Amino acid sequence: MMQEVVPRAEILFVSHGGGPLPLLGDPGHREMVACLQKIAARLHKPSAVLVVSAHWEERVATVTSAHQPQLIHDYYGFPEESYHIQYPAPGDPSLAQQVGNALASAGIENAMDASRGFDHGLFVPMKILFPQADIPCVQLSLKHNLSAREHLAIGGALAGLACEDLLVIGSGFSFHNMRAFFAPETAESLQLNAAFEEWLQETCSSEALTEAERTQRFVHWAEAPGARFCHPREEHLLPLHVCYGMAKAPCSEIFSLNILGKRASMYLWRQ
Repeated sequence: MMQEVVPRAEILFVSHGGGPLPLLGDPGHREMVACLQKIAARLHKPSAVLVVSAHWEERVATVTSAHQPQLIHDYYGFPEESYHIQYPAPGDPSLAQQVGNALASAGIENAMDASRGFDHGLFVPMKILFPQADIPCVQLSLKHNLSAREHLAIGGALAGLACEDLLVIGSGFSFHNMRAFFAPETAESLQLNAAFEEWLQETCSSEALTEAERTQRFVHWAEAPGARFCHPREEHLLPLHVCYGMAKAPCSEIFSLNILGKRASMYLWRQ
């Protein structure tokens, strides 16, 4: 008797922009919104979505397990309308438990959180990708130690999920230097942004790299040209580590764009 083959997940890293601005018609996010709409047209409609958000850190990997999580409008100083954004997607306690079991099977300590809602790392890209809010969502935290190796390992554990038509989204930003967003451009800042983007795109896509070599690049990402200029703190890059840890392969597609005047990128793995 043939064993049933469970379709593997699609894996997507998104650069989710600045707070709620992508949903407010901000000109600096037009390319980002158009890029996500383009990606949405390429995706199969998933049965559920697991989002690893740069905006949630815990001591251990923690999973939302509520049936109907509320939204957390976790940003400050934006127009009043941004605090009334809704995205009433249901949770998925069954998927949350599967995620916890997969992490535990890999020896990764984890926890369930039945009270936490969805932060803007989830609802901003999801509202563009799937505006109907009819797909169950679960959110997974980062670990606040921000270890590259440990987040690669979390991704490796998620590869064991047997969930049909799952979409895994790493929601971060390939460029995240808040001071640089508000400072005048210089030749040096442009060069550092470009150098890191070129390194990152090569790392994610080059078939000349072995997976051992690619993994070492992710582990030692801070040694890349422009790395610490683009990421003074790495929480917005680590969702990409989780994505690659799960895929362990070169990405299928790269999406290059500008967000708020900075070079940025998104990555899709089809498995």
